[in-house]
Amino acid sequence: MVSIPLQLGISNVFLGLFIISVLLNKYKSKFHFSLVLLLPIFLFLWMILSYFWSIDATRTLHSIPKEIALLVLPLAFLIVSITKKQKQDSIRIYSFAMVFFVLYFLFRAFIRYAITQDTRVFFYHGENDDDYGLVPKLLNAIHLSVFVSIAFFYFFTQEVKSKLTIFLTFLLFGFIALLSSKNIILVVIILICVYLLFYSKIANKMRLRNLIVMLIILGLSFSFGKIKERFQIEFQSNSSKSLSSNVIKGLPQGVHNISIYEAWNNDKFTPNDFFNGTAFRVYQARLFFEFLNEEPILLKGFGLNVSVNKLEEKGEKYNVFLGDENTEGYQKKNFHNQYIQNFAELGVIGFVLLIIMVFINLKNALKSKDFVHIAFAILMISLFLTESFLWRQRGVLFFMIFYCLFNTMNQPKLEKN
Repeated sequence: MVSIPLQLGISNVFLGLFIISVLLNKYKSKFHFSLVLLLPIFLFLWMILSYFWSIDATRTLHSIPKEIALLVLPLAFLIVSITKKQKQDSIRIYSFAMVFFVLYFLFRAFIRYAITQDTRVFFYHGENDDDYGLVPKLLNAIHLSVFVSIAFFYFFTQEVKSKLTIFLTFLLFGFIALLSSKNIILVVIILICVYLLFYSKIANKMRLRNLIVMLIILGLSFSFGKIKERFQIEFQSNSSKSLSSNVIKGLPQGVHNISIYEAWNNDKFTPNDFFNGTAFRVYQARLFFEFLNEEPILLKGFGLNVSVNKLEEKGEKYNVFLGDENTEGYQKKNFHNQYIQNFAELGVIGFVLLIIMVFINLKNALKSKDFVHIAFAILMISLFLTESFLWRQRGVLFFMIFYCLFNTMNQPKLEKN
């Protein structure tokens, strides 16, 4: 868990060590049946089967090893018994490790600012060819926001809060705000309100006060310069009419900002058309429904990680910006929606398996009344709407380790035995 934000090679080594430790201690455990842990295994097996009908079998074959966490982690948790204390200790250690990562990136930002005097070093992530940003492009600000959010809710939900716990809670929340992921910021604030209004011990007595405090925090977060600008870029263009580039600060002269209406309806675009995050995801969703009508993908999909081939064809057809020597074109990007990604590449079966997994995860979270589990479940549901998170090796590792840790249902029986 601690190695997830590190280089993929390091996290792969620790994943291997974990599997080895499970196998070496197998005699201490007993294999048990668990549907919730079998679901990701079924999804992985379906990914393998997609090789046989993939429109690009070589690409699918190369992508399968990246999803190996869907197989090995559930198998490990079907063998090993994790006690409630071990789960709590794991999340505590993970949360303090995230604090060290946060401190490292903040220290890095201050040093870089002292050298460059560029405020971009305090926000979001940089680009591959322009590494200004709070975190590197490869780590991804949105993904790191999710990693840090789990740690934030661990400290935030502690019943007895020391001065250190309070400080770390504000530190992690501030870092999430600096990462400037609009979706994650909104979900985190909503979850904070839900916890204060319904789950905290003082909820019944202080709901009004807590709500006022959260509204103030929300207002301050969105009024902060760079963060406010990122929200404006998203929402100022969400109308049936497009807005000219002079409405959105920072867009070059002559660049046209595409609205949601245009992203869904335009017959043609131009290389000067700019898609913000929301408009681009609407455009990608539009392409998916076109694929659904034009291609035989309903049952089986295109094959694992090969929909980009079809997206490139559509990008050329609609004349979107195709990139240059410095910038990747829109046609090179995936769906940025895990639900659509599953459906397009693995058909309705891959889509249903994912839906069942997130539903059972949420159901178990609400049943357990463990708010860190609830936060994880809600964050994943919302993140899958804007990111193809499981198609990233770091993303699938993060999701599966917490999914397995939170949903191992055999603990009481094993401890009793």
